[in-house]
Amino acid sequence: MTEYLLPNRAAAAGVRLAALAELFDPWTLRRLDALGLAAGWRCWEVGAGGPSLVRAFAARVGASGRVLATDLDLAQIGELDGVDHNSAELRAAARPGKAVPFEARVHDIARDPPPAGPFDLVHARLVLVHVPDRERALAAMASVLAPGGWLVIEDADPQLQPLACLEARGEAEELANRLRLGFRALLTARGADLAFGRSLPRRLREAGLVEVGADAYFPVAHPALPALERATIAMTGAQLVAAGHASEADLARHVANLEAGHVAPTTSPMITAWARRPAAT
Repeated sequence: MTEYLLPNRAAAAGVRLAALAELFDPWTLRRLDALGLAAGWRCWEVGAGGPSLVRAFAARVGASGRVLATDLDLAQIGELDGVDHNSAELRAAARPGKAVPFEARVHDIARDPPPAGPFDLVHARLVLVHVPDRERALAAMASVLAPGGWLVIEDADPQLQPLACLEARGEAEELANRLRLGFRALLTARGADLAFGRSLPRRLREAGLVEVGADAYFPVAHPALPALERATIAMTGAQLVAAGHASEADLARHVANLEAGHVAPTTSPMITAWARRPAAT
């Protein structure tokens, strides 16, 4: 796999993950709560990035449950939770004020065997769109579900809405949209499927799961969106310039426009799909 475009060790990664959490955690948790996430559940968070969701899971499942967070790089979980993220496999120890620890493990969902289950919930958000071998990854997640357990996949579909600014009323919005087009080209070059989100219900059915459902969340205006855009530009600007999608002057002008409030960026729709393993008979 080509190097991930948005690595967890980048200087702006923490800001970007925090903005994504502010945008999407309430939506994600509403869905998982509706599915019954509660005390005693065993949960696997795939491609966790930061600790916000696994902390929320741990609070819900309590001491009788289990929460496992995996990622290619645990830098953000490690730095925010005091974990030695240089270890290949680790368990977060209980600390004062942290009633329920969670496990954190380095893991490649497309290549490594899945962790020992079973799990009542397996969840991945904004992960599989970036994984070229996404069929194998999805099969691995489904394989460790407990009977009746839920698989919940949330992924963007940039082809449904490719713009950074929905109203291109002037040069600032046009520049933002041009940079977003370049960002999409960088993703595609690294194996991302920009129409993946819409395929999730079908893929869950083909995996043999039942009670398939899906909906979508599209934040058009949100206070976290400018911070997300600035962090994304900080992490990808050099690649945008190297690939000929922008100049250094373009990037500086776009950041200045964001800081001055001259553009109001949005992001791609995120499709949430859920299904469960048939209960044992």
